[in-house]
Amino acid sequence: MIYLKTEEEIELLRKANLLVSATLAEIAKIVRPGVTTRQLDTLAEQFIRDHGATPTFKGFPASFAGAEPFPASLCTSVNNVVIHGIPDDVPLKEGDIVSVDCGTCLDGFCGDSCYTFCVGEVDEETRRLLRITKESLYRGIAAALPGNRIGDIGAAVQQHCESQGYGVVREFVGHGIGHDMHEEPPVPNYGRPGTGKLLKNGLCIAIEPMITRGNNAIALMPDRWGVTTRDMSRAAHFEHTIAIHNGKPDILSTFEPIEAIEGKLY
Repeated sequence: MIYLKTEEEIELLRKANLLVSATLAEIAKIVRPGVTTRQLDTLAEQFIRDHGATPTFKGFPASFAGAEPFPASLCTSVNNVVIHGIPDDVPLKEGDIVSVDCGTCLDGFCGDSCYTFCVGEVDEETRRLLRITKESLYRGIAAALPGNRIGDIGAAVQQHCESQGYGVVREFVGHGIGHDMHEEPPVPNYGRPGTGKLLKNGLCIAIEPMITRGNNAIALMPDRWGVTTRDMSRAAHFEHTIAIHNGKPDILSTFEPIEAIEGKLY
């Protein structure tokens, strides 16, 4: 069942999402060669808890047989890992990229956002992948208007990325968000205009393009959480939580504090 939010609930969601954005900005301050993703995770968990919230990813139930609940506060997905990378002690290297997905629960409402960071200097083709993926996120958001449908969001993302020769992951999608991190409806990054659930004021969703430099085939990693590209090409992931609010998409998370630190690299 799709649960439309009130004005008060949208503002509580905004608070939770701005905390996610602030957490990602703290990550932006320390992402560099030699830092480990476990160090990123430790910083994020402390920052979230210091602000009176809990990290929603930690202990999240497994979807695949044989996996334990998620052990960390961040998903840190490096290079060819698309999503759900578990933080570890391997130092990041010059030229890597790392997608950092973060979730919080604050005052009973959830925040969820992701940003793909450059580690030092990266090659121009990688920057292009990140730029097109981020652009596709905003194109999807622009399509999230009352009277449109879920398929309009996915079609906007898909058209922009596939027209540039990139793969759009099909198996993992965006989602509704509220008291729970994952609510109805699913929000694919592909689709046909005019199809799917009708978009209405009060609908709150996370839109999150997961885009590959090669084809869109993926594989589950041995830890039963991380998902990698089959051809080992790099992948990018950007995510905003939005409310359809007063007749337009209202972005509840923000990349501005991240970009203020690292600059608008792409």
